[in-house]
Amino acid sequence: MTTDLVPLRRALISVSDKTGLVELASALSAQGVELLSTGGSAGMLREAGIDVRDVAEVTGFPEMMDGRVKTLHPKVHGGLLALRDNPAHVKAMEEHEIGAIDLLIVNLYPFEETVAKGADYDTCIENIDIGGPAMIRAAAKNHGFVTTVVDVEDYHALLAELEANAGSTSLSFRQKMAQIAYARTGAYDAAVSTWMACAIGAETPRRRVFAGTLAQKMRYGENPHQQAAFYLDGSARPGVATAVQHQGKELSYNNINDTDAAFELVSEFAPADGAACVIVKHANPCGVAKGATLAEAYGRAFDCDRTSAFGGIIALNGTLDEETAEAITGIFTEVVIAPEATEGAKQIFAAKKNLRLLTTGALADPLATSMTVRQVSGGLLVQDKDAGHIGLSDLKVVTKRRPTDAELADLLFAWKVGKHVKSNAIVYVKDGATVGVGAGQMSRLDSALIAAKKAERMAEALGLPEPLTKGSAVASDAFFPFADGLLEAAAAGATSVIQPGGSMRDDEVIAAADEAGLAMVFTGMRHFRH
Repeated sequence: MTTDLVPLRRALISVSDKTGLVELASALSAQGVELLSTGGSAGMLREAGIDVRDVAEVTGFPEMMDGRVKTLHPKVHGGLLALRDNPAHVKAMEEHEIGAIDLLIVNLYPFEETVAKGADYDTCIENIDIGGPAMIRAAAKNHGFVTTVVDVEDYHALLAELEANAGSTSLSFRQKMAQIAYARTGAYDAAVSTWMACAIGAETPRRRVFAGTLAQKMRYGENPHQQAAFYLDGSARPGVATAVQHQGKELSYNNINDTDAAFELVSEFAPADGAACVIVKHANPCGVAKGATLAEAYGRAFDCDRTSAFGGIIALNGTLDEETAEAITGIFTEVVIAPEATEGAKQIFAAKKNLRLLTTGALADPLATSMTVRQVSGGLLVQDKDAGHIGLSDLKVVTKRRPTDAELADLLFAWKVGKHVKSNAIVYVKDGATVGVGAGQMSRLDSALIAAKKAERMAEALGLPEPLTKGSAVASDAFFPFADGLLEAAAAGATSVIQPGGSMRDDEVIAAADEAGLAMVFTGMRHFRH
């Protein structure tokens, strides 16, 4: 029968990360807790003048095989697993001189960190912990009597629990620690299996495991009636998950989703090729532009769709400066994300307390491979991240008229943007700036119509004589199944088209382009984004 309060008399400590170890062990020793330990942990405690017994002394076996075998012993696991209220267990402990272990403090070999540093195969293998997970799982299973602590951040909670209960731990505390312990070993095994699948070239292993570490519990998800939290997957990719937040309230679920979309798109534009700005609303870009400065790029992106930009997310591919910060504060903006920000820009934003400013230190690599995961009823859809890239040499001219150099530049710009627009996607670009974006429609024709209509509306608002789609380049994320969508783009004033090709009616679409005087190129690559 499980009891609530269990006094803590004996603890086993074996940690790789020794942060806070001496302070914790000192506090435990001061409460009369007997300390057992291994290797480096024991040595560190002795140097600090803390009494500690080696596990080897308890088991009667020295550490061997380069430390691979040290805690895999009945006197360790018996002490962790024995049910204190089971007479047969108690008798076995007495017969074999197994002492009860009431507290296990273990953190694991730094496998994830070793992989992140790019270590070779053998080094990674040596950093797979065996004894640690075995002890953690044993202690956590027996949480009716044993407390298991696997994270340094829980040391203070442990000491507070002991102080509140006169040297004992409560069942609810042990249960909480056990859940954390199993999550840690699960995440650890997930990291090992994921690394090994990659190392041996197993593209679709029979089983995949995904793990995350809680970064933020949110007030709600997409809507107030949905619970939500943000978890980190441990990758070092620059972006919203690794950014530093300089001001503003916590990011919401929708903020994080939209900010990720904005930053991933702006990372497509290398700073060496000029300043670039992306404005996103509901995970779709509503304005993307290049400029001589970030301020100019922002202004041109803003002029694509000023209505949608209100309350949007802004991503920049360079250091946020004072001029750009002043321009951005002209309307309400939820989040601004950039690699860096000047102190002057931060001061300007400081007056806008609800505006969140994030800096990432670098842009994300748009060509880096990773996985995307989407849950469906009863399963997970897993795929490679869309790192597809098209250059000039990949384009195939299929019309009688070849695009001009200016048209080619805009076509490639539109193609980059279209990759990040929800399908069906149509993007009009002129002189390095979007002038119309049609996203997420069930018909490609409707996307072309919506994008053109938005351009007309902005021309009226800006007092322009005609929409900027006149003389624009247009990108379609997938092929035109019929000529109607292409003809709608031509009617809006587009003079050049970039699309994957591959439709059964390609000949019909090409003929329509020729008749309209369009220049059209095929990429051979599709960018569906659902």
